[in-house]
Amino acid sequence: MAKIVGRADVELKVIVELTEDEAGALDALFGYDVEQFLKTFYEKMGAAYLQPYEKGLRSLHAARGFLSDSLARVKKARDTFYGNIYSPKANPGA
Repeated sequence: MAKIVGRADVELKVIVELTEDEAGALDALFGYDVEQFLKTFYEKMGAAYLQPYEKGLRSLHAARGFLSDSLARVKKARDTFYGNIYSPKANPGA
């Protein structure tokens, strides 16, 4: 006889929108080797808070290439548009 079992799963997905400066900050943060970052973090801050999320941190770190590529493309576009001499991001307030 067939048996049917129902089970519900609850999952959270968050979409994050970053400014260019925020993306640059995140890219810089993830520019560190993830193993070295975790080692230093655990030594200085302890493991209790971050360790449960280590898998997520590693996943975010692996996605870092998207940020680096996007930031490089926008820099190239800005340099092309403004020329290599002037860029508002390179010269804030100019």
